[in-house]
Amino acid sequence: MNAADRDLRQLDPVSVLNAKTTLVQLLGRAGVYSGDAEELIALVEAGALAEARRKTAPVPEGAPPGKGELYAAGWGDGARAVVHGLDEIAERVLREAVGDHGPREPEEPEERYRVGRMDVERVKVAVTRLHLSFADDSELDPEVSEQVLVAVLRTMGARNRAGYPGRLTRFTDLHRARLERMFARYGPGSPIAIHGRYTLLHSPTCVAVLERLTVTPEELRGEWDAGELPPAWLDGLTAAWEAAG
Repeated sequence: MNAADRDLRQLDPVSVLNAKTTLVQLLGRAGVYSGDAEELIALVEAGALAEARRKTAPVPEGAPPGKGELYAAGWGDGARAVVHGLDEIAERVLREAVGDHGPREPEEPEERYRVGRMDVERVKVAVTRLHLSFADDSELDPEVSEQVLVAVLRTMGARNRAGYPGRLTRFTDLHRARLERMFARYGPGSPIAIHGRYTLLHSPTCVAVLERLTVTPEELRGEWDAGELPPAWLDGLTAAWEAAG
C-alpha cells in the first residue's frame, strides 16, 4: 500500500469538520443549541484522545525482540514521546470542552460556578440509568429534579462535572448491595409513601445526592439551602442510607 492509499483510509480535517457541522445542524433541528452540541462533541473528542492514550501506554515497552538494545531504547523514547503528546492534547481538548481554568477560587465571580444545561442533561442520563437498576419508575417533578441536580453539580468544578457519570457508576457498583436494601425498604414499591422525608428515593436524582452526601456533605447542604430545597429530603435520605448500612 502506497502513501496515497493510506491517506485515503484516514479522515482528513475537512471531512471531520463536515461531520461535526452536520451533527450540530441535526441536533439544532431537534432543539439543541449549537453551543451545547459543540460541547458534547468536544467531550467525546477528549474521551477518544484519552482512550487512545490508554491504549498507547504499553507501546514504549513493546519493542520488537531481536533488534538490539539501541533499537529498543530508541523505540521506547519515541513511543513515550507519542504518549506524552497524546496526554497533552487530551488535556487541552478537555479543558477547552468544559471551560476549566483551574481550581475553584472563592473570590472568583458567581459566573465561575454556573451550571450549564448540558451539565444537567449529562447527569440526568447517568442517574436515570442507575436509578432504573433499583426501581421501576420516578415520580418526582422534572422541574424539581433539575433544581436538585443543579445543587449537586454546584459542589464541583467543570472538570469533575465532565467525569461525574463515571464517578456515579463507580459509587453505585461499590455500594450496590446497600443501595438495594435502601430502595427495598424506602423506595418505589415499598410501603413508604412518596410524599415525606423519603421523597428523594422516588427520583433518579437520589443517586447523585447520596454520592455527594458521602463525599462533600457540608458543601452539598450549603448549595441545598441556597436552592431552597426541603432539608427533610436530605435528612430522610441520610436516615435511609444509615439504616441500610
